[in-house]
Amino acid sequence: MTNKSLYDRLGGYDAISAVSNDLVDRLQRDPQLGRFWQNRSEDGMKRERQLLVDFLCACTGGPMYYKGRDMKLSHKGMLISEGDWTIFLKHADATLKAFNVPQAEYDEVVAFVQGTKTDIVDA
Repeated sequence: MTNKSLYDRLGGYDAISAVSNDLVDRLQRDPQLGRFWQNRSEDGMKRERQLLVDFLCACTGGPMYYKGRDMKLSHKGMLISEGDWTIFLKHADATLKAFNVPQAEYDEVVAFVQGTKTDIVDA
C-alpha cells in the first residue's frame, strides 16, 4: 500500500488552486484583513496568488517548486496581529469546509497552517 501525499489527497493542483483562490477572495473582502491588499496592482495580485498556490503545492508534497520568499520575510513589517490571525483562521476554516475537505486532510492542513504562525504574526 502506498501512502499518497497530502497534495494528492487534497486533489492536486486544481483543487489546491481553487481552495487558495477562494481563501484569498474571502480575506480580501474581510473588513479587517482587506487592508493587506489595498493599492495592489492586478499583476501583483496575480503573482501573489500564484506564489501561494506554488507554496501550498510544494509544502503538501506536490511537484511544484516554490521560488518565493519564506513566510517570515514575506510577512515582515505587515504588523499582522493575533486578532488578524484569528480572523484568518476563521476564513481558512470556512474555505476548507466549503470544499468539503475530509477530516484527516483538514487536520493536516490546519496543523501546517498553525506551524506558520510564528513566522507571520508579528504585532
